[in-house]
Amino acid sequence: MQKQEVINQSWYRAVWSDIPLGFDIGLALLLVLALGTQLVPSWRHEPIVLNALIALAGIGLAPVLWSAVRAMISRTITIDLLASIALIFTFINHQWVSAIFINLMLASARIFDRVTRLRTKHTIEHLMKLRPERVKIQRNGSIVEENISAVRAGDLVVVEAGDRIPVDGTVVSGEASINQATITGESALIQKHAGDAVLTSTLNEFGSLLVRADHVGEDTTLAKIIALVSEASTHKGSIQRIADRFSMWYIVVSLIGSGILYIVTRNASFVLSVLLVTCADDIAVAIPLGFTVAIAHAARRGVLIKGADIVERLAKVKTFVTDKTGTLTRGDSRVVAVESFGGSEERDILFGGALCAINSHHPTSVAIVAYLKEKKVPFPAPDSFEETPGEGIAVTKDGHQWFAGKMEMLAAHGVAINAQDAQRIKDIRARGRSITCLSRDGKLIGGFVFQDELRPSAIVAIRDTKALGVRSWIMLTGDNDVIAAQIAHQTSINEFHANLKPDDKLALIKDIKKKAGPLAMIGDGVNDAAALALADVSFAMGGIGADATIEASDITLMHDDLRRVPESMELAQETMRVARQNFWIWGITNAVGLGLAFGGILGPMGAAAYNFITDFFPIANAFRLYRTNISETEK
Repeated sequence: MQKQEVINQSWYRAVWSDIPLGFDIGLALLLVLALGTQLVPSWRHEPIVLNALIALAGIGLAPVLWSAVRAMISRTITIDLLASIALIFTFINHQWVSAIFINLMLASARIFDRVTRLRTKHTIEHLMKLRPERVKIQRNGSIVEENISAVRAGDLVVVEAGDRIPVDGTVVSGEASINQATITGESALIQKHAGDAVLTSTLNEFGSLLVRADHVGEDTTLAKIIALVSEASTHKGSIQRIADRFSMWYIVVSLIGSGILYIVTRNASFVLSVLLVTCADDIAVAIPLGFTVAIAHAARRGVLIKGADIVERLAKVKTFVTDKTGTLTRGDSRVVAVESFGGSEERDILFGGALCAINSHHPTSVAIVAYLKEKKVPFPAPDSFEETPGEGIAVTKDGHQWFAGKMEMLAAHGVAINAQDAQRIKDIRARGRSITCLSRDGKLIGGFVFQDELRPSAIVAIRDTKALGVRSWIMLTGDNDVIAAQIAHQTSINEFHANLKPDDKLALIKDIKKKAGPLAMIGDGVNDAAALALADVSFAMGGIGADATIEASDITLMHDDLRRVPESMELAQETMRVARQNFWIWGITNAVGLGLAFGGILGPMGAAAYNFITDFFPIANAFRLYRTNISETEK
């Protein structure tokens, strides 16, 4: 409760320390007071009240006129130009109350826009304020307390229970339960041990750690997230660009139409009424506002969306393509058995596995290394090392040639595999396991058998996206047909392609994209970077601590939970519904207002009041996205 109060207090300070926002809030309050004086008949014609109205109208005109002039200098026509002309007409016609109304509307729109941007920024930046200012650093065998700015990469930082981790780093010693909600949106505690990565601003609930600082300051994952979310608001979707172009033409037509009306009617009061109805900037504010709100909403759920254009594309996706390992499955395959072929001894197989795996970052190699470390197998350095993506690893040591990879790859490189051994390998695969075979000098000697686990969230994600209108899920994997078929059956995937090399995946995605329309791809963001780049929308799993993941994708899931995919899609579809609704709201309210003005029902003051009131309709509709109740899917 206290933590929430601190966050709220810092939010209020952020609002009131923003000078332009403070000006608009103060102006709006004065304008409301000015309108209040018109409710008292005896005050309406008091000179002091009249002078106050004129002064406030002039003050309100200044920022609008300045914005219009700046836009025209940059050869852009904005709604501020139309509002400036309307305000100038109110001055000429001494319509001070109308000027107050229109200024109040414009100031309110600016307030909503700035508050939303501040709230979006604050959603992320308040996390930085949770980072400790003082840090305990181990130097020369003793612990010293220093300012956070003194921490450098390589320093050893002491993190005790109740402390927030001040750096991105690696646990050197100790054990702790870490709450990563500030990054992932998930409050479940994660156990951290020696060798595990930890992140800035995450909370040590229990235990103590000694952490080596790998990234500090602006190089941390949290700092990169803040920069990404801030930049996201600058990327416009096509509906925003349509709104911008529409606003420009609408302004031109309104000005020309008002001029023609004045020439025909010579009725300045009528023309002013029309101008005051049409000079609303609600649509120009509400459309981008909706996307900004949606991106901020997603960020609080641990989903980083890089721009409004991505929200728009995601809402239209009808086909998902996904990798298997590390996406549908946990990706932490473990060695469950070592198979011997041709009477080879296990120690020779382990020696060859160490030679081939030690310099590779492929998930199977990482699993082999972890297994061999548990077995306390030494890791000799190979004389030569060559890794070919999609094929395998070739090394030499003391004149011997070693090769590790799939059975088919070994056979393609001239390794002799008899029918009995080939059948044993097929039987292993039939049990839903995979095997990395090992050869020495052209002879199959053994293999490492792996087991991977399906993510429970995969089934839920596929089901829920189909409920949102996705027609097809397609799985691409380098694994064998048996494993691919099992995963496809368990998750209700429509189509799968197995035994693929990286180049095969790229070719298939290009072909699928031609046939399937808007396409989303989900991968791990590093191994699938090229494939992700081909998709209309790309999701990368496991953004925690992976700079390459954040760079490679349109949408990064900071927590490896596929349920965030349908949640993001539902939010995108709701955002587009709100944007379309806002166009209809704007059109209807303007049509009604113009009808009332042409019917003589609305004079300048009534038109200004009507404009002020209806201006809030699409803006309030956009703010609904803050309260969008994204479906909580089953675990």
